[in-house]
Amino acid sequence: MNYEQNTKKQGKVWLVGAGPSDQELLTVKGKRLLSEADVIVYDRLAGQGVLTYGAEHAEYIDVGKHSGNHRVRQSEINQILVREAMEGKKVVRLKGGDPFVFGRGAEEAEELKKAGIPFEIVPGVTSAVSVPAYQGIPVTHRDAASSLHIITAHKKEGHEPDEIPFRELAGVKGTLVFLMGVSTLPFLCANLIREGMDPQTPAAILERGTTARQRKITGTLETLETLAKEAKIQTPAIIVVGEVCACRSLEWYDKRPLAGMKIMVTRPKEQSSRLAGMLREEGAEVLEAPAIRIVPEVENERVSQVLFHIQKYQWIVFTSPTGVEVFWNALRQYRVDVRSLSHLRIAVIGSGTARALEAHGMYADLMPEIYDGEHLGAALGEVLSDEHILIPRAKIGNPELIREIQKRSEAVIEDLPIYDTHYEAYGFINYQEEFEQGKTDYVMFTSASTVRGFAQAAKGLDFSKVQALCIGKQTKAAADHYGIQTFMAEQPTLEAMVALAKERKKTW
Repeated sequence: MNYEQNTKKQGKVWLVGAGPSDQELLTVKGKRLLSEADVIVYDRLAGQGVLTYGAEHAEYIDVGKHSGNHRVRQSEINQILVREAMEGKKVVRLKGGDPFVFGRGAEEAEELKKAGIPFEIVPGVTSAVSVPAYQGIPVTHRDAASSLHIITAHKKEGHEPDEIPFRELAGVKGTLVFLMGVSTLPFLCANLIREGMDPQTPAAILERGTTARQRKITGTLETLETLAKEAKIQTPAIIVVGEVCACRSLEWYDKRPLAGMKIMVTRPKEQSSRLAGMLREEGAEVLEAPAIRIVPEVENERVSQVLFHIQKYQWIVFTSPTGVEVFWNALRQYRVDVRSLSHLRIAVIGSGTARALEAHGMYADLMPEIYDGEHLGAALGEVLSDEHILIPRAKIGNPELIREIQKRSEAVIEDLPIYDTHYEAYGFINYQEEFEQGKTDYVMFTSASTVRGFAQAAKGLDFSKVQALCIGKQTKAAADHYGIQTFMAEQPTLEAMVALAKERKKTW
């Protein structure tokens, strides 16, 4: 392939290993590069969760499939990488596993070098090691295997895999790991036995490793084909052959409380990490799919006047952690000294908002027992008379808060919009597949706006197929409106949301 000299500023390509699927197995460098990329070129083995690390402005190019499920040819992928880099863009080529472990990364690097385009290789965690580990199989063991052999079992259409040295492999005492070998399992087992490997050698086929749907089928070289067929094993899967497959005491992934459960989290990107982390700690596979994006709106005369005259207020009320963070950022932007808040009494809607406030060294004077706008308004109304009260919150706020205050007091209320919520969607998430085909078990909603954002992103989805875990009654009501099957947490906290997920798991 010949490339013409390009006079534009030249970009760069990073060949990044995405790991096996669990997004927490992505390297720190890989995550940083995704957040900085202009273009992300990915295939089907790059986990969905990993893709959510991309920058908001990034263009996503799917080279795993075309319409009709035809894969994009390698030559076309090479052309895409060269073209995008020649336009001066930062390009991340995201590849499942490791780029240089049967990922054709070397071919892409050679093409980039030929075109004169700078590139870097960012290694990833290969499925040959990580998938067995997640299924309790050590690929090496002092008493069972002192070597590891990784072989591709991929075959061209109409042909068996080329150049597999079955005779040599049959004689080794280590572990054999065959990648991309589901369709060739009978061929692999038969040839290893033919070349002298004991038919009773332990063997396993591992499906969808490091995900909530991972499965392990164990047997022997002689029985594995039949067992895999009975279990209807599908790709992606890897085959492991060797004494290490007989290990029975090292399984850990499936023993956690939420193991086997996949949950979609719809909180804004900047807020999702805590909830996602709590769920992962309990064993869930988490797909972070923010349904809304927070857009601060503090660059206006009204906000600046309120901040410069903060002394006139006796109370300030925060109705969300987002409100706390946007308000503090506004103080910095307008260079308002935090000491000017020292006279204020502070009310918060719940423990999450209180926690956000405490991060700034301030503590709430009032928090209702039930964390919602109605009960916050009622609690405030009981202690207020004619004070001036400031409520910096979302552009479209809960009207019950102000209504309950006004029922009980003569307070002068400044309802100050400081941020808006915009709906968000990720083009690489197929909501029909996730819910109508049962790939995702539950979606978590932490506000009515996340429900509406999800509904906008998932247009065309049969919402009756969706099961949702909701943080409170208003959120539940919003989800009920779309015909979603809903379950509500006992308390409107993230901890209660995780507890609800555990309760739902018990019903399986």
